[in-house]
Amino acid sequence: NKLTMNEVEVLMYKAKLSEQSERFDEMIGFMQELAKLQPDLTGEHRNLLSVAYKNSVGARRASWRAVHAVEQKEKEKEVDGENPNLPHIQAYKKKVEEELHAMCSSILTLLQDTLIPACTSHEPQIFYLKMLGDYYRYLCESFGAEAGKTDYAEKAMNAYDKATDVATQNLATTNPIRLGLALNYSVFHYEIANEQEKACSVAK
Repeated sequence: NKLTMNEVEVLMYKAKLSEQSERFDEMIGFMQELAKLQPDLTGEHRNLLSVAYKNSVGARRASWRAVHAVEQKEKEKEVDGENPNLPHIQAYKKKVEEELHAMCSSILTLLQDTLIPACTSHEPQIFYLKMLGDYYRYLCESFGAEAGKTDYAEKAMNAYDKATDVATQNLATTNPIRLGLALNYSVFHYEIANEQEKACSVAK
């Protein structure tokens, strides 16, 4: 369909323009539209989608870590269990968390409902399963010891496990996607699951 191809080309151009302008939230919008028009994405499309989310979510993850660090310092200054600054910090942290969770949820929905079902070969399937694991892992980071963390950790591990199974059977050990998957899965074991030995064995 020539019209659809033209639409795809326009969205690609806009996505690249927003990348050069470092307006990654808008880049996400263009790549979401493109993915819904043409779910069987090319390698270039996949990379642009990944860059858009990595930068937008990465900025919120950095913000969350910074606010969380300030919160811990302020808790140390509590007098009789009170600090007038804490409610403001916690409200701000909640705002950052809501943005982070909304962005992670949007890519997780796109992956599960649109992109993974449209896969026609192993490489994109592994790429998307790795992304699925990554964004569930990012949700875990901002949950502390809350109940939601366990559920997200389980979903992240299932996605990484499935990606590893498919990668082991279908990709060379030197393939960049397989290497990136092994690295991120080892980070999951180390930081989220607190399995340091498993993390080292996966990385090796």
